Amino acid sequence: MSTVKILIADDHQIVIDGLKLVLSSREDFEVVGEAGNGLEVLDFLNHRHVDVVVLDINMPEMDGIKCAKKIKSTHPKIKVIILTMYAQKSFVEEIIKIGIDGCLLKNNTGKELSDAIARVHSGKSYYDQIQHFNKDDANDHKELSLSEREIEIIRKLGDGLTSSQISETLFISEHTVKTHRKNILRKLSLHSSSELIQYALNNGII
Repeated sequence: MSTVKILIADDHQIVIDGLKLVLSSREDFEVVGEAGNGLEVLDFLNHRHVDVVVLDINMPEMDGIKCAKKIKSTHPKIKVIILTMYAQKSFVEEIIKIGIDGCLLKNNTGKELSDAIARVHSGKSYYDQIQHFNKDDANDHKELSLSEREIEIIRKLGDGLTSSQISETLFISEHTVKTHRKNILRKLSLHSSSELIQYALNNGII
């Protein structure tokens, strides 16, 4: 039985570790590498054999879409699966045009991810859940209500920074940071920082 060699790319180690744990249940899967941004992905592919790349969209240096385009132009035999928080049909239609082999929501990456990898490796595409992608997704509306500054603060919290540390890195007062945190929880109908981090992970904000 041949082993499917997989590269996982996400800029948060906790996400990579979770995906590796999910994929470890399959004896025919082997995670041969991990990357924190698109440039690291391309460098890895120049030195190691990979069958399937699992890409998050939101990464520094080079995002998942740009990276996927580059992979398809330089390594056309490699299959690419995009993990996204954007539950919109128009988005899926766009990445199909690029030639990306599969797409699924980032908050639904359990058995579905394993199925997607197996399917694209066999030469088929994986868009079976496209009926769940729509223009009126509730999470999209919630996220769109957040300002760029609020999303920035959420990502800093995801990196483990305190309000004091965030204030120093963003050059704003600690009081302002705490106010933003309260407003974020109110907008998302959440009650604690732990719930906020989980929401951010589930929706691809961090």
